[in-house]
Amino acid sequence: CDDQLSFVPAGMKDSHQMTIFRIIAAILHLGNLEFQAEEDGDSCSISSKDEHLSNFCSLLGVEHSQMQHWLCHQK
Repeated sequence: CDDQLSFVPAGMKDSHQMTIFRIIAAILHLGNLEFQAEEDGDSCSISSKDEHLSNFCSLLGVEHSQMQHWLCHQK
């Protein structure tokens, strides 16, 4: 794709380009997550059915439940 060439430095391997695109896509999905505040006001949660969380985890190869936990908890 000609558009692809304008975003990536010349001479970069296709596999590296796909890695960059996968990371960018994951970051964009991360920005679309919907956090719900908990009643205590000090914590939050993310629905386990959030499609953006699923896509984020799939793109980066991380476990869904662990990422759901770490995005809402410091420990």
